[in-house]
Amino acid sequence: MIASLHGILTKKTPTELQIDVHGVGYLVSIPVSTYQHLTEVGTEVTILTHLHVREDAQQLFGFASEAERSMFRLLISVSGIGPKIALGILSGVGVNELKDHLLHADTTALTTIPGVGKKTAERLIVELRDKLGKDEISTFPLQPIGDEALHVRSETLLALVALGVSRPVAEKAIRLALQGSDTNALTVEELIKRALRHTA
Repeated sequence: MIASLHGILTKKTPTELQIDVHGVGYLVSIPVSTYQHLTEVGTEVTILTHLHVREDAQQLFGFASEAERSMFRLLISVSGIGPKIALGILSGVGVNELKDHLLHADTTALTTIPGVGKKTAERLIVELRDKLGKDEISTFPLQPIGDEALHVRSETLLALVALGVSRPVAEKAIRLALQGSDTNALTVEELIKRALRHTA
């Protein structure tokens, strides 16, 4: 099991990163929240990982905090929730907010997360509520990287498409998410979360 990686960050997008560890390049899928914690390309980075093994593939998932990794593992333990859906959930809502929705059995709030319908929300509550009550999950405060508005919109579009949203729908969602907002104040993560609400 690969628990973490430490090396040079050679590439990063809101949904994946590439890290060089002593000459070996690892491609790691990440939630949008982790992207906000990454250092600049070309610098050293440490990332917590989860190795997902299937019969036909092995895939690495990376996280900036133990809270994110723990929640990811809880999510994929739920029947019908695979790694891709789990990453989508973590990209659409923060760990503490998600935990709060689950503990309070708030199906209405959960169904606002893209990819989570009523049945999935109910299944998440039933299977995770007791586990969350026993395990204390906390998260580090976000430290957004200041990006120019154009860069933020571009990265958001790439992330939405990578999450399975068609480009036209993604572009429209971004426009709607930006209405009435100070575009220079939004981070990539914040814009993605807002845009995802307009893709359902």
